[in-house]
Amino acid sequence: MGCGAAGHGAVRGPPSPGGRASSASQRAGVQREVPSNCIKTSKYNIVTFLPVNLFEQFQEVANTYFLFLLILQLIPQISSLSWFTTIVPLVLVLTITAVKDATDDYFRHKSDNQVNNRQSQVLIGGVLRQEQWMNVRVGDIIKLENNQFVAQADLLLLSSSEPHGLCYIETAELDGETNMKVRQAIPVTAELGDTSQLARFDGEVICEPPNNKLDKFGGTLYWKESKYPLSNQNMLLRGCVLRNTEWCFGLVIFAGPDTKLMQNSGRTKFKRTSIDRLMNTLVLWIFGFLVCMGVILAIGNAIWEHEVGVCFQIYLPWDEGVHSAFFSGFLSFWSYIIILNTVVPISLYVSVEVIRLGHSYFINWDKKMYCAKRRTPAEACTTTLNEELGQVEYIFSDKTGTLTQNIMVFSKCSVNGHSYGDVQDMLGHKAELGERPEPVDFSFNPLADPRFQFWDPSLLEAVKLGDLHVHEFFRLLSLCHTVMSEEKSEGELLYKAQSPDEGALVTAARNFGFVFRSRTPKTITVHELGQAITYQLLAILDFNNIRKRMSVIVRSPEGKIRLYCKGADTILLERLHPVNQDLSSITTDHLNEYAGEGLRTLVLAYKDLEESYYKDWSERLHRAGSAPEAREDHLARLYDEVEHDMMLLGATAIEDKLQQGVPETIAILTLANIKIWVLTGDKQETAVNIGYSCKMLTDDMTEVFVVTGHTVLEVREELRKAREKMMDASRSVCNGFSYQEKLSSKLTSVLEAIAGEYALVINGHSLAHALEADMEAEFLETACACKAVICCRVTPLQKAQVVELVKKYKKAVTLAIGDGANDVSMIKTAHIGVGISGQEGIQAVLASDYSFSQFKFLQRLLLVHGRWSYLRMCKFLCYFFYKNFAFTMVHFWFGFFCGFSAQTVYDQYFITLYNIVYTSLPVLAMGVFDQDVPEQRSMEYPKLYEPGQLNLLFNKREFFICIAQGIYTSILMFFIPYGVFADATRDDGAQLADYQSFAVTVATSLVIVVSVQIGLDTGFWTAINHFFIWGSLAAYFAILFTMHSDGLFRMFPNQFRFVGNAQNTLAQPTVWLTIALTAVVCIVPVVAFRFLKLDLKPELSDTVRYTQLVRKKQKTQHRCMRHAGRVGSRRSGYAFSHQEGFGELIMSGKNMRLSSLALSSFAPRPSTSWIDTLRKKKGCEGSSASSPSGAADKTLRV
Repeated sequence: MGCGAAGHGAVRGPPSPGGRASSASQRAGVQREVPSNCIKTSKYNIVTFLPVNLFEQFQEVANTYFLFLLILQLIPQISSLSWFTTIVPLVLVLTITAVKDATDDYFRHKSDNQVNNRQSQVLIGGVLRQEQWMNVRVGDIIKLENNQFVAQADLLLLSSSEPHGLCYIETAELDGETNMKVRQAIPVTAELGDTSQLARFDGEVICEPPNNKLDKFGGTLYWKESKYPLSNQNMLLRGCVLRNTEWCFGLVIFAGPDTKLMQNSGRTKFKRTSIDRLMNTLVLWIFGFLVCMGVILAIGNAIWEHEVGVCFQIYLPWDEGVHSAFFSGFLSFWSYIIILNTVVPISLYVSVEVIRLGHSYFINWDKKMYCAKRRTPAEACTTTLNEELGQVEYIFSDKTGTLTQNIMVFSKCSVNGHSYGDVQDMLGHKAELGERPEPVDFSFNPLADPRFQFWDPSLLEAVKLGDLHVHEFFRLLSLCHTVMSEEKSEGELLYKAQSPDEGALVTAARNFGFVFRSRTPKTITVHELGQAITYQLLAILDFNNIRKRMSVIVRSPEGKIRLYCKGADTILLERLHPVNQDLSSITTDHLNEYAGEGLRTLVLAYKDLEESYYKDWSERLHRAGSAPEAREDHLARLYDEVEHDMMLLGATAIEDKLQQGVPETIAILTLANIKIWVLTGDKQETAVNIGYSCKMLTDDMTEVFVVTGHTVLEVREELRKAREKMMDASRSVCNGFSYQEKLSSKLTSVLEAIAGEYALVINGHSLAHALEADMEAEFLETACACKAVICCRVTPLQKAQVVELVKKYKKAVTLAIGDGANDVSMIKTAHIGVGISGQEGIQAVLASDYSFSQFKFLQRLLLVHGRWSYLRMCKFLCYFFYKNFAFTMVHFWFGFFCGFSAQTVYDQYFITLYNIVYTSLPVLAMGVFDQDVPEQRSMEYPKLYEPGQLNLLFNKREFFICIAQGIYTSILMFFIPYGVFADATRDDGAQLADYQSFAVTVATSLVIVVSVQIGLDTGFWTAINHFFIWGSLAAYFAILFTMHSDGLFRMFPNQFRFVGNAQNTLAQPTVWLTIALTAVVCIVPVVAFRFLKLDLKPELSDTVRYTQLVRKKQKTQHRCMRHAGRVGSRRSGYAFSHQEGFGELIMSGKNMRLSSLALSSFAPRPSTSWIDTLRKKKGCEGSSASSPSGAADKTLRV
């Protein structure tokens, strides 16, 4: 709880009059209202729905605009159209939107009720009672049982069913990792094992205010006139799941929005696409254009009334209240505003929502994005962002659980200078994966894990032959760890490891005969080749932010004291005894080889300790552990003292398995000019190794920059040096190229046009400085010039800040993808948020816009669904504006021939039905089903994605082209029939020209022309397209003849007065010739222009379609990517990803967290990018002559 003035909160557990623990007042005497634990994400209830929803809908400028028009139409002096021409579409739009909002809110209510009504066991009056989570309050004591979800509160662990008050939790909802973590009650409360003891608990907790730090908690428990420090190790946070623990009790510290998970979730932001924002701008422009047309016609009306109309007052008198030509023009202005308002029809917004809904269903129904293993389909959680999936330029990805499976495999090792793990064939060469023989047989070991596989039998032979170094190697792995063991039945061991990689190491030792069997706070029992040996555990020297290693000190049954240590090579190799120099050199070569294969590496060493030295050191350790101040510093010095002059044993190499298809997906997305940044809370070495494994980083890169500065000046200097190196390298490659060349508007600096490929790796502490206001622009400039960016050890909010930084300075669409609650802020901040569903939790999925189960589906989401959605929406908007300008501008031209009297060309029913019936379905069909190339070609040619990134298919230029075509069509639509009708006669010699015949002719010409036009715009014909286009034409003629029929006239004589007009008009050959001439003149120039463009300047999609036709009967040629082996660069691949150690817990209950390790170094390797031809948007002068050798061999299929 947070407190007012003091900044602290107090939570007390004394029984209230009802026997229930309750919250207490603040230390400073300030009472703070504790928040409710009720979750509410819904917006409406039955009473508020109608007013609130209508208020929200009229926040939209378009809806307010059409309401304003409706009010104008109710004024008889200015309305030349019936009120229903506007109110019918407006009510339709409001109703559809209200139904959609009500449905969405119903599901939110349902979800809220499901969470709020979850049952919990609350201690009330000394008795456990079932209570809904929504009624839980701060100060309550809750009982949790095995596999129960901590739903809505942060709890202080009081006691558990396990010894020493331990309990095990899974934090997939918090950090995306499924490995087990441990929590421990403080000893004084661990004894409170039954409800009667807990009912008498009257302690008081003073703690920090609510915050978003998932890995930190500070507080003090005051009880029985004593105080006990509290840390994060004593907390069960909301979102975790109790595992392998029968029961536990906890005191509610934070509830509802104060929980750390909710503090990290960030604000939900309303996301709009760039097309939405552009449409809003265009609507304002069109409104301005509408006002201009109204002003022109109003001035014309005033002039006409003053010059001409005054002469005809006898039979064309002014309306009542009109006493001057100026006032007549004023009223005419509003009349024309009403008539010409269809340049922005309200049906546009309904159609956009329908199309987006269709695109969302296509994503949900895509069987190729369905994961059969997890039975998880792809899901579009929003319907408003689909077209923006086709415009993504930056992807921000989590690592653990997103790029990787978080499954570790013991792959290779080096022992006493001998490398194990590579299988050789009969000729002594390294065997390929497909040529490997059967795995090593561990049947000799009854305690072996049957799931473990290893391919080099020589390591097992060394164990059986009694190789002392190999024995000591596996003895270290079986002792130096913080794994907990559970034996469900005889010989059936279950390891509870903090991280999968530590579990993999202990499992490897287990299979090779050194089985970790059990442990107590003071002993470790290991079965060494079938013989049970118990070691006395003297000390655990756990991980912290600086040590980058862990050690244990044990006493063997013979009384020998030995220290075993494992850690990063950059740390341990410099702490070895000088006699290890030759062995260290050989092991370093092995480490380079392993790191070059993307494996995570550890170095192992040991040291024998004298009894007298250990006693002295142990006493000093005890004093340091009890020091009131600088405790961590004292311990670190003692740890550093004992961990020197060690003897090298060897090294391990662990493979962190990538998710299926990750390297291929990243390669394809990179070809699509999408930059991928990895933002992870993991250690630097781990993240970098994954970067190499998934081909984000390669040794072909010119250089990989590592930023590890701890101060603002250090970070600024490292970024400056990186930019200078890139500029220098670019100048040398380009032979003095002048950077005055005009760069693309997309580039923020010259750096983005440099030659060569670079990558940037930055640590969390350095990133904190880089994100400061005075340095963020420098950081972004450097990062955007790199092909790949990896940010390590970042907090959830830092992830969001990086995304916000790119959004702030780059006019680019961003996408964030993650799987854990620590990714929620990033997902909410990006333009598009994607959650990975499955085993890693659902918090990211709940906060995301789209979700699926595997990273590889992102390729299909963007290149197929995203590109198609963008293409369809752009074609829809272009056609929609075209057809409505063609329809509306006819009124403008007619105004010059009707005395500017605001008379309409079409009858009011045609005006009402044009956008609702006659032209709505064909354009919807195109917007939902159209595609330029099949899905296979979209994946095969990633460069097809680029028009969306550059916003080429619908922008201001394309808008004006559509408007120009619409105006051109309206001119021909009006003047050709007008010219024909001036002198035309009927078959019987009577004059053809009358108002209704002219209206029917123009309307028929318009419907035919826009129907033919959409046929030309449609690139992918389905039965639905045919039915809607030709069906709309048929519907037009059916309605037209019906409205001019005798039947309707008899029923509504005042509304349908022109009986038989359509039949008589369309019976004249002259009318059909006029319609045909108008259609040909409108359509032929468009067809001619498109043929010329296709021949002279084809787009890539045109080329792909042509290639598809040419190769239709040929077998598809699969591209073969040359796999070049990498020479291992010198870098650490430290193989631990867990953030908290069990060490002090096991020894004393104190938790110490792990941290990242610095990289050793990166060897720069100048090279030419294998996707240069796609990624670079400019060329260097003379580059063809000076390009590096081998570049010509690297071809790209586009």
